[in-house]
Amino acid sequence: MTSAIEKLRSAGQSIWIDSINRVMVTSGTLARYVDELAVTGLTSNPTILGHAMVASHDYDESLRRRLGEGLTDPQDLVYALALEDLGAAASLFRPAWERTAGVDGYVSIEVPPDLAYDAPGTVELARRLHDEAGFPNLLVKIPGTPQGLTAMEETVAAGIGVNVTLLFSDAQYLQTAETYLRALERRQAAGQDLGVPSVASVFVSRWDKAADPLLPAHLHATLGLAMAKKAYASYRNLLSGERWAKLAAAGARPQRLLWASTSAKDPGLPDDHYVANLVAPDTVDTVPEKTLRAFADHGSFGGLLQPDYAEAEAQIAAAAAAGVDVDALAESLQRQGAKAFSADWAALVDAIGIKVAGK
Repeated sequence: MTSAIEKLRSAGQSIWIDSINRVMVTSGTLARYVDELAVTGLTSNPTILGHAMVASHDYDESLRRRLGEGLTDPQDLVYALALEDLGAAASLFRPAWERTAGVDGYVSIEVPPDLAYDAPGTVELARRLHDEAGFPNLLVKIPGTPQGLTAMEETVAAGIGVNVTLLFSDAQYLQTAETYLRALERRQAAGQDLGVPSVASVFVSRWDKAADPLLPAHLHATLGLAMAKKAYASYRNLLSGERWAKLAAAGARPQRLLWASTSAKDPGLPDDHYVANLVAPDTVDTVPEKTLRAFADHGSFGGLLQPDYAEAEAQIAAAAAAGVDVDALAESLQRQGAKAFSADWAALVDAIGIKVAGK
C-alpha cells in the first residue's frame, strides 16, 4: 500500500472507487485495488453503467444468457447485468463489511432517477434489488432532490440501505440528514432495528467547474472545498448532538458523509487536488479509477479537513461577493445532475433494447 493511501486510512477515511465494468472485475484489477490500495467500496451511476455496457461487447454473452432465461425487459436486463458485476465486487468488499460490522464495504446501485419521484415505487424496486442481489452490502442510490428525499425516508424506514446522491450544499446535506434521522426515529418507535446503513454523497469539483469561469483567478478551485468544509462542520455538529446520541445508544450508525466528484476537472490543478484536501475522519471519498491511481502514485496529504464553519462561510461569501449566487447554483447543479442521470439512464435502457432487438 502506498504511503499516501496509508495516511488516508490512518485518518479514518474510507476510499471507494467510482467505477465498475466487467473487465475490472474479471481481470483481477478490482481485487488488486482492494489488496494494494485499500479500496473498501464502490459506487456506480447510469453514466458509468452506460459506458461499461454499451461501449464494448463484454456483456454480450451475459445478455444472451439472460435472454435465454426469458428476461427481455431492457431495464430488467440492465439490473441483471449490473448485479453480476456488483455481486462480484461485493464479495471482494465483504471482509471490510464484516470487519467494520456493516459500516464499510458497500457497493451502490441507482434506481432510475425519475422513479425517485415515486416513493412507493422506489421502495418496491429497492426491495426487489436487495432480494435479487442476495448480498447484504448493497446501497440503493436515490437523488437528494425534495421528491427523492421522500423516497429515501420510506426506503430507510423499510430497512433498506441508501446512498443519497447529488447533494451540493450544506442545506441539501442537512435536509438529507434530517430525513435519515426521521426514518430511524420511525423505526425506533416501531421497535425495529436501527442498523440501516446510509451515506450522504456531497459533490465537490462540479462546483468549481461551474463557478470558476465567473470568479477571479485567486478564487478558482476554492468554492467546492468551502462547500465541503461547511457540510463537514454540520456533519460533526450533528454527531455531537443529543438527538443523534439517543439514536446511537439504541444501535443506530452514522449516515457517513461521502465526497463525490473528486477528480480535478481543471487541467491546471494537481490531479489529487480534491482527494488531498478532503481527508477527514468518518468520511468516504469515492474516486474515479484514474484519480485513484494518480493519488496512489504521487498523492500528497495536506492535513485533515477541519470542521470550521466560519472559515467555510468566509470563503463562500468571497465567491458570492464576486458575483456567484451560491444558493441558486446549488439548486441548478442538483437539477442538472438529476437531468443528466435521467438522460443517461434512458440512453442505457434504449441501447440495451437495441441490442436485444438485434439478437
